[in-house]
Amino acid sequence: MEKDPFAEYIRESEPDKSQKSYAWGTAIGLQAVDELTPSKYLIETAIRNIEGEISLEEAGHHIDRYYQERAVHLPDDERTEEADKVSLRIVEILSETAFSFSPNEYISIHRKLFQGIYKYAGKIRDYNITKKEWVLDGETVTYGSASELTATLEYDFFQEKEFSYKNLSADEIIRHLAVFVSRLWQIHIFGEGNTRTTAVFLIKYLRTLGFPVTNDIFVDNSWYFRNALVRANYTNLQKSIYETTEYLEVFLRNLILNEKNELRNRDLHINVLGKNSKVDIHAKKVDIENTLSEKTNEFSDKTIAHIHKLFDRFSYTVVFGRGAIMECLGLKSSGASKLISNLIKAEIIEPVSGYGKGRYKFKQ
Repeated sequence: MEKDPFAEYIRESEPDKSQKSYAWGTAIGLQAVDELTPSKYLIETAIRNIEGEISLEEAGHHIDRYYQERAVHLPDDERTEEADKVSLRIVEILSETAFSFSPNEYISIHRKLFQGIYKYAGKIRDYNITKKEWVLDGETVTYGSASELTATLEYDFFQEKEFSYKNLSADEIIRHLAVFVSRLWQIHIFGEGNTRTTAVFLIKYLRTLGFPVTNDIFVDNSWYFRNALVRANYTNLQKSIYETTEYLEVFLRNLILNEKNELRNRDLHINVLGKNSKVDIHAKKVDIENTLSEKTNEFSDKTIAHIHKLFDRFSYTVVFGRGAIMECLGLKSSGASKLISNLIKAEIIEPVSGYGKGRYKFKQ
């Protein structure tokens, strides 16, 4: 997504526009957790809804008709359609006041978000899963066992429902919420769409606790949110790595308390550990500077600036795709694809396998 098109509305004094822009920004930002980028048409439709020209129901009709009438379907259309429709559905759910703190509500949110997109929308998975994570250097979180998903989900909800927040400090509330949401996510009861479902459920739940959560943190930091959930559920004693909610707590402090803590994905990577991490990062920056100095004639100043920005975001450890480049640099799909092609030819980045199609990282 290019520069946040809803930022000016979030700052508006008019409550209705501000609330709508928050919902749209959050919905569209959450697509980044699966490297999805909504279409320009959705952005235009969202702005018309924020301005009061069309209702959410009419926006839905426009999006449905847009995909029904497309004569030519590009390779990425299917996932763009997912991003558009799920974004709209998130806005619809966030615009509703109704909410029930229960496993059925959680499952219902998944069904509403992915009906007609995933054949298993709203269905609990009956198979075990693993997922390679860049933040874990290709390792996976241990997700809930298929045979125990329902019981585990019900237990976590029961425990949270019985918990009392009375007389807790802000730090204690944040810490407890971090533990609850990380455990909820770790169950991973669905085949796909767990992070988006968890985020929407969390926002709705926080509202019942008195937190309005109407800032734009999910617009630019959805990926950080997912990586923080991963780090909260991974331990490797052999490598002296322990599960920690510290990153999730920082995210929640920004979300709930409107703090301005810096959220950098590279800080969550398991290789960024120990007292010498800053020295290591500095050394890597020197390394990329040396590489670029040898290729000055191959790139324009603008491209070099793009490379620096990407390296600051991803360094050598993070695997990224076209969607992440578009979000980071504010480029359109064609611009990001051209940049990827040029960087591969110049051996600045290289394709990687095992993370899905179209994934790259900086070449060392």
